[in-house]
Amino acid sequence: MQSAAVAHRHFLDGGAAASSFPLSHFKPTPSTARPFSVRMSLREDAPSLAVVGVTGAVGQEFLSVLSDRSFPHRSIKMLASKRSAGKKYTFEDNEYVVEELTGDSFKDVDIALFSAGGSISKEFGPIAANCGSVVVDNSSAFRMDDSVPLVIPEVNPDAMAHIKLGSGKGALIANPNCSTIICLMAATPLHRRAKVLRMVVSTYQAASGAGAAAMEELELQTREVLEGKRPTCKIFKQQYAFNLFSHNAPILPNGYNEEEMKLVKETRKIWNCKDIKVTATCIRVPVMRAHAESVNLQFASPLDENEARDILKKAPGVVVIDDRASNHFPTPLEVSNKDDVAVGRIRRDESQDGNYGLDIFVCGDQIRKGAALNAVQIAELLL
Repeated sequence: MQSAAVAHRHFLDGGAAASSFPLSHFKPTPSTARPFSVRMSLREDAPSLAVVGVTGAVGQEFLSVLSDRSFPHRSIKMLASKRSAGKKYTFEDNEYVVEELTGDSFKDVDIALFSAGGSISKEFGPIAANCGSVVVDNSSAFRMDDSVPLVIPEVNPDAMAHIKLGSGKGALIANPNCSTIICLMAATPLHRRAKVLRMVVSTYQAASGAGAAAMEELELQTREVLEGKRPTCKIFKQQYAFNLFSHNAPILPNGYNEEEMKLVKETRKIWNCKDIKVTATCIRVPVMRAHAESVNLQFASPLDENEARDILKKAPGVVVIDDRASNHFPTPLEVSNKDDVAVGRIRRDESQDGNYGLDIFVCGDQIRKGAALNAVQIAELLL
């Protein structure tokens, strides 16, 4: 299976620069931990799956993650727009034909993974749920709906405890925004220990957050600029290569953009804490597929940097890269195509008295943990 996400891995993983990054920091993913295991994912007693938006970057990553984790299934439907219907993909040595998404697509589908945009989710998500499917939606369509759980499995799995596979009742579950997932993977273990009162987040967001076409445009622009040509600007209104700019989400009346307010509102919902103070500034940077975030935390109880480092080392889905002597901390290249979120630059906030504040730096693969992996982990909680 060749995907837009996979096709760009040469940009990140090839060459001397990429190969110089040590991989020993990272916990093995299922695909690397069990390279010679017999695949047992195709089973008659397993749920039936559908992937909506399968031809997109996240849709293709869904397939990669499902395969890596040997997700059990008895069948899988690949769904996309009429324009993409008829395309063929090989998944786990079986060939599948992409079907046009319609209202009849979800008959006998137990779990439907959606990544086709908010308008498609709003139209077809409830249809799938009414057919008895449990929908895990990657768009923003249902995130702030009080009746729909917003879930990061390592953070708040109890939010979806009432949803049972095989009960005959469909349901909607929302996947948080990528920047929220990456931030809260690191901030939540510290919040549990000392209670966060205020969080200030600055994001450095990759092209992958805007889809495969944005990744392709960044690569094209890089070549064009190096050749002295005028860069092609179709996805964004300005040059992206060798530049950075405020996130391209619409600006709201309060001066924040939609991406920033997603982080604010989703944090409050996931932590079930309406009073927590959160502010964010979201920036696009010319990186292919992994987001970075600078996070400043103010706590209700003292928490020194050494205890914080120990807490993060034990946190599921988190790896600490915090080598001050070598000035080695998380980078987008290091976390690309990795499951774990990396945390470093763990230090006391000198602007606050005592041990009531910390600064941390977080990096995570936006397509993987920020989207596809988190959704598949939600589906695993249903098994």
